[in-house]
Amino acid sequence: MAGKEKRPGAKQGAVWAAGAMSGTSFDGVDVAVVCTDGLSITDFGEARSVAYSAADREVLRVAMGAWPGEARAEAAARVVEAAHIAALVDLPPVELLGFHGQTLAHDPAGLRTHQAGDGAALATALGVEVIWDFRSADMGMGGQGAPLAPFFHWACARWIGATGPVAFLNLGGVGNITWVDPSVEGPELPGACVAFDTGPANAPIDDLMAARGLGAFDADGALAAQGEIDLGVLEATLEGPWFDMVPPKSLDRDAFSGLLDAVAGLNDADAAATLTAVSAGAVARGLPYLPARPRQVLVAGGGRKNATMMGMLAEALGCKVCVVEEVGLNGDALEAQAFAYLAVRVARGLPTSAPGTTGVAAVVGGGRRSRPGVAAIP
Repeated sequence: MAGKEKRPGAKQGAVWAAGAMSGTSFDGVDVAVVCTDGLSITDFGEARSVAYSAADREVLRVAMGAWPGEARAEAAARVVEAAHIAALVDLPPVELLGFHGQTLAHDPAGLRTHQAGDGAALATALGVEVIWDFRSADMGMGGQGAPLAPFFHWACARWIGATGPVAFLNLGGVGNITWVDPSVEGPELPGACVAFDTGPANAPIDDLMAARGLGAFDADGALAAQGEIDLGVLEATLEGPWFDMVPPKSLDRDAFSGLLDAVAGLNDADAAATLTAVSAGAVARGLPYLPARPRQVLVAGGGRKNATMMGMLAEALGCKVCVVEEVGLNGDALEAQAFAYLAVRVARGLPTSAPGTTGVAAVVGGGRRSRPGVAAIP
């Protein structure tokens, strides 16, 4: 990767930027390239996913909940940096890299969050300016620091030609939803975006599979499809205080780790079915907090590959639910693309979050900037 050489095809004002994202499912590093001026999407470039090794995943699992200075957090940071450098080193030239890192701990009540990985180390190794630490500025102004993809979702809604409100639902370890009105002229303006975490998504299911020696995840929802939902567990969970909390709100990956105890007495299939129903039901519980019912819900993230979950969502939401591929987007790359887009916004002094997306007191631009061999730029 080189930072100076320009790629062909960028329109006036737009640049090619890469984004790199490592999600809470610990599946690996997602990399994607976007051409943008920080407002509109001009084009999409290469996208790839590079899986973590089993050993790397274990280091990250052990580090969950760790804060800077802990040995397990430092070990995770080295894994994250090495994996990202390996995934990015042969990428075609870009102007900027948006590096999210790996979230190990997220404590919005305490106004703190921890993403493992040093952007300055990536800048030096890859020879490109890196924008990173996207969440701290938002949290410093009272925001939740999450979700951060909504401004990019607004740009995507315009890219696909949406003429009315749509919702983007990302199903990673945690679920988050963005309601966007593409008719509003900027993503930071009132009425453009409303976003929040919906609740658990893949994390409890993945943890169940790992704990019972059934693999890393429930491929295609096949195990859940064989089971029966425990309505008692489902109803008790969805009646919990999280779902009555008015947004803005965001979650740590393990906020619902107690669900594994709740399904401990169920067989494998019934436990998987119940946890899948909780994830779908959590999204349904969030719909009343949106400004208006969206015309459709566009699903990204690993959960969209779970046919059982997609079926439960369609039943629970009562509106059109489809994977983002149906509108010409890449559901595996959307979050990485978001950080490429946000990197350009940071470089150009544009805001990256707003009261409607994170609950921050006012629109704010986050992110630290590191150039090869130069200390971080404030």
